[in-house]
Amino acid sequence: MRLHTRFHWSPWVLLAVLSGTFFFVAPQQSAAEFAPELQQALDSSKYVYIQSERKSGAFGSKAEIWFFRHDGAVWVGTPVSTYRVRRIQAGRTKAKVWIGSRDGQSFEATGSLVKDEAVNELMYKSFAQKYPDGWPTYEEGFRSGFADGSRTLVRYDPAGM
Repeated sequence: MRLHTRFHWSPWVLLAVLSGTFFFVAPQQSAAEFAPELQQALDSSKYVYIQSERKSGAFGSKAEIWFFRHDGAVWVGTPVSTYRVRRIQAGRTKAKVWIGSRDGQSFEATGSLVKDEAVNELMYKSFAQKYPDGWPTYEEGFRSGFADGSRTLVRYDPAGM
């Protein structure tokens, strides 16, 4: 006579199996890169115009902002009170980035908030070179804003390019 027994996963066995999944699967890297024509447009432009995703799923107004390109993304330093930051905090990370003018080339992006002093320093250096006439006026505001938390970095990675 055969006894039918049900197999029960021990909590320890289950933990070991699940842990293996997390420890042995490498994190997926974004393969998105800028197309050469977008790289050229970014390198020659003073501004980007960013539209962020509203609750309705539509994009908001295009906001002109200083930027720099680093690590395959467009970065901006912005007050935490802006809609772009508040929308990312609410989980709405989709954005559209227009290059050079409100009707220039554009790409879809995913925004994320970043706290990284090394990237802040790269931004300060980039802005000093890229905006030599305006940076001396705004530098102290940027530095104090990042120091007191009233400003943050936003990273816009190209989506699906």
